[in-house]
Amino acid sequence: MSSLPRRVKSEAKAHTSEDDELPSFLNSSSESEEEEEEWEPKSKISKRRQLPKKNEAKPEKVAAPGSAVARKRVKKVAIKQEMDASLPIAPAEDTRMQLLKSKEEDVGTKPKTLNQKPQVPKTMEINSFQGKNVKSLESDEKPSTSVPVVGNHMKHEKSEEDFASGEPPFKKIKLTTSPEGKPVKNLGGNKVKEEFEMNWDIVQALSEITNVEPWVCANLICLFREENTIPFIARYRKELINNLEADALREVQQALEELRTVAKKTHTMIQKLKKEGKLSGCLLTALLNCRTLEELDHVSAPYKTGSKGTKAQRAKQLGLEPAALSLLQNPMELNLFCYIKPNTKGLSTIQEVEAGVQHILADIFAKDKDTLDFIRRLCQKRYICIQSTLAKVSSKNGNEKDIDKFQLYHEFSCSIKNIQHHQILAINRGENLKILTVKVNIPDGVKNEFCWWCVNERWRPKQFLKPELMRILRNSVEDAYKRLIYPLLCREFRSKLTSDAEKESVMMFGRNLRQLLLTSPVRGRALMGVDPGYKHGCKLAIISPTSQILHTDVVYLHSGQGFREAEKIKRLLLQYNCSTVVIGNGTACRETEAYFADLIMKKYFAPLDVVYCIVSEAGASIYSVSPEASKEMPDLDPNLRSAVSIARRVQDPLAELVKIEPKHIGVGMYQHDVSQTLLKATLDSVVEECVSFVGVDINICSEILLRHIAGLNANRAKNIIEWREKNGPFINREQLKEVKGLGPKSFQQCAGFIRFNQEYIKTFCSSKKTELGSHVLLTKAGAQGKKKSKPMPCALRQPNPLDQTCIHPESYNIAMRFLSFIGGNSNDIGKPDMQQKVNAIIQKEGLEGMAKRLNTTVHTLQLIIDGLTQPEGFDIRTDFDKPDFKRSIVCFEDLSVGTVLTGKVENATPFGVFVDIGVGKAGLIPVRNITEAKLSKVKKRRSLGLGPGEKVEVKVLNVDIPRLRITLDLIRVL
Repeated sequence: MSSLPRRVKSEAKAHTSEDDELPSFLNSSSESEEEEEEWEPKSKISKRRQLPKKNEAKPEKVAAPGSAVARKRVKKVAIKQEMDASLPIAPAEDTRMQLLKSKEEDVGTKPKTLNQKPQVPKTMEINSFQGKNVKSLESDEKPSTSVPVVGNHMKHEKSEEDFASGEPPFKKIKLTTSPEGKPVKNLGGNKVKEEFEMNWDIVQALSEITNVEPWVCANLICLFREENTIPFIARYRKELINNLEADALREVQQALEELRTVAKKTHTMIQKLKKEGKLSGCLLTALLNCRTLEELDHVSAPYKTGSKGTKAQRAKQLGLEPAALSLLQNPMELNLFCYIKPNTKGLSTIQEVEAGVQHILADIFAKDKDTLDFIRRLCQKRYICIQSTLAKVSSKNGNEKDIDKFQLYHEFSCSIKNIQHHQILAINRGENLKILTVKVNIPDGVKNEFCWWCVNERWRPKQFLKPELMRILRNSVEDAYKRLIYPLLCREFRSKLTSDAEKESVMMFGRNLRQLLLTSPVRGRALMGVDPGYKHGCKLAIISPTSQILHTDVVYLHSGQGFREAEKIKRLLLQYNCSTVVIGNGTACRETEAYFADLIMKKYFAPLDVVYCIVSEAGASIYSVSPEASKEMPDLDPNLRSAVSIARRVQDPLAELVKIEPKHIGVGMYQHDVSQTLLKATLDSVVEECVSFVGVDINICSEILLRHIAGLNANRAKNIIEWREKNGPFINREQLKEVKGLGPKSFQQCAGFIRFNQEYIKTFCSSKKTELGSHVLLTKAGAQGKKKSKPMPCALRQPNPLDQTCIHPESYNIAMRFLSFIGGNSNDIGKPDMQQKVNAIIQKEGLEGMAKRLNTTVHTLQLIIDGLTQPEGFDIRTDFDKPDFKRSIVCFEDLSVGTVLTGKVENATPFGVFVDIGVGKAGLIPVRNITEAKLSKVKKRRSLGLGPGEKVEVKVLNVDIPRLRITLDLIRVL
């Protein structure tokens, strides 16, 4: 402990080194005058502050008051203070003292001296939050979770949680909170330090972008920094995120990454410009004010390597910058004729000099933060519209079929406040195909008001201007608006509209995918999968109730052999007692459906009551030739594998669809027009969310399914399967810690989503005890005097009934206390008696009162109650819709206006919902016909809309036979 002051000093010394991580303007150590002038804003340097070089020499150590040396020293101090006040200095001295103090308290001692500044770590640090209704970790209250104390002694280290039982963890968990004690609402505060500091606060910026409370944003920054997954946060950290859903968490995470990207690129640009000697104080401030990549590009574009330079830069190189600044600050002494040089290009005439001054002033106006903020506020109050017209080139040379697709946008105009997301994506696609020409229209009134404000308020000269100088000022403002500000606003509007449209579309793709993955499984029956086809026949596959392949075949239903093939199909259905046919929606789907519907109506398969359904086969052919399919079905032809996949999509949609890349499942329109990086990240996150919330039985699930559990990846899933094959089934969650590569953090993230079949575990353990007893007797009889062998791992493991629930191991202690409080037993989990006892105690004490007595939060207690009362084998997918089974078919020509039908939602888009009503063509319910009153009140809805798989009752509003379009009205959700 005595060496602490030296360590602090060494760190402080490292902090002041040249290779320090902080920007040099955060370092308060003395620098040379050249460096000071480089960082100092030129707009704030008066003539009297610009010291001549001869005054830059070091002053004498002792200077008499009033002497020239003393006056010079005073001037230097004034410049330094001016610079420090104008630039963003990151941690103040008192903040550094607090950081050092907190560091000492962790070790348990105090330093002897504070002369040196401590090193600021790269990771984020949290100061106290001064917001409303927020509790800091400095208070007596603690987080809402508890340390699991079930059969193992948990090792603690510096108040941080380790999940290794009496053994050093594979990886140390960096938690800012201790997972035991009373609930807290906030992990720290809204003052979060980032690796790259800007002139704006990241918590406040994140809150403004996402409309989430600042204290929630601060908590999420900390949770994401600690590598917590979205499923884990959404289920086990509800009190810290104000009960946000997974979609909202993804939105916050994406916005946070965008802000960090801007900050990182900004500081990279600062270092680059500083190295090249191009960085000034004004430029530094402008860069640190940037919040978007568009703003950063606008500010930094003139300084990029390889650029020819802007008109303003070329004018500055000619020496016209003092004239431009003088026009604003001291116009009475300005004489532009003094700058004329007949033999110099750009200065040969007074007109060229005026143009150069005008370009410099326009550049100053266009990069001023207050000026840009004013024009943005002005645009928010005015009518700004986006317009699209048919491009002249495409009207002559374009494909007529492609041009007709964009007929709605040949003469299109809409306010940027009212335009729909799908319209933006459609316009962008037409523009990329060179079919449409798009522009943003800003009314002239905006320009007139902006120019008046600049001339008369923001950039009004300090002294009287001569008419010729006033004309230069007005021309500069107009030039700044027309040449620099207007294009910037157009780029910002287009970028914002496109970004919002992409995000909304990606979120809708995610909702559609979630609805597909959570389709209720059809268990307990044999299924026949049919992959339709013409020339190469229809591929058949019959699978058992446990997904085992019973039979595969090929039948030719559409080549004149339909009656003969019907006998084969009937024989197979009777042989395997299969009464459900699953037809893929690919080529020849309608003909195959009509074929089966006709046989069913004639009761050809009697005594079986056969029904059929149609499912999407998107991605089935891709999976059938993948390495995973070859490993799973090595002896099966790839064409037959697709039929097996189609059948399994009904039996267990989640387990089958996770084998396919989400983008191949076909979850929405315009998926090729959005950012593919954002799309992949969102869809992968949705898959992880669905698999985690449903849960997997670790002793029977596949490696592919295991990969998508929160906290696991391909390597960890492979290691789990290898451990299971080597050591037998897992007995409880604690054994996961024995798997190679699965450290404490991974265990924390995945443990709550792993399930164990208790009946299977008990049977396995009882058989192992019998084997172990005979093994011990043989050892005692024949191996006396020898070294005792290590007992079998399973012998010391006991099944834990809580492992079959959604309760996290960190809350087992609270769950056991709650069980003992209600007089329950862990063996009664999921039984009716448990439900009665829980209801009785909650009715008596109330949920909040019970949570207070158990020293936990209401969210954690509710999760414990759900885990204790849900029946064994509970599946959240039972609340979702099952496939729509049919026995007959309706033709397109049979439809008429006013006909009421039932159908299944096939896809959801920003402009409406497509519904399969069984006529071979999906009908569209426009978004205006989907109102809250028509939606189901029983189901919890994530948004005002419908998702794939939901059954609806609709009425036909219009039938357009030539264009094969059906318009529907939603009556109700079934």
